[in-house]
Parts: sequence; structure tokens; C-alpha cells
Amino acid sequence: MRTYHFTAVVEREGNGYTALCPELEIVSEGATLDEACRMLKEAVTLFFECAGTEEVSERTRKQCHIIPMECSIEQDR
Repeated sequence: MRTYHFTAVVEREGNGYTALCPELEIVSEGATLDEACRMLKEAVTLFFECAGTEEVSERTRKQCHIIPMECSIEQDR
């Protein structure tokens, strides 16, 4: 068994949450933050069960960096 480390980006959307794994380009949803994360883990697991070796190799070479960004924007409208 091999352990991978990926990024999960979770956003509130309406009455639920959307979870994204940007390295693998996999998205899932849940009614709660915990459910969205659990569903994303399940979707990632299913990807590894179904994807071919070449696709897994290609997607797992990607890197994702979460970097704080500051922007000053004139709000004159």
C-alpha cells in the first residue's frame, strides 16, 4: 500500500460544501464540511481503483501550492 498526500480545497456553496483535489482534478460535495472531505477521499480512492497506470502517473506528478496573496483594488464604483 502506498500513501499519497494531496490538497483539499473546500468552499461553502449554498447549503453545502464543494471539495476539490486540484492535483487530481477531482471534485465532490457534501452537506457538511466533514461530509465533503469524506466524499472527496472516497472519490480519490475510486479514481485510483479505476484509472490506468499512465493516468495515475500523469496526475500524481502535479504539484499544488497554497500561497497567500494580497491584492489592493480600487473600489470606485
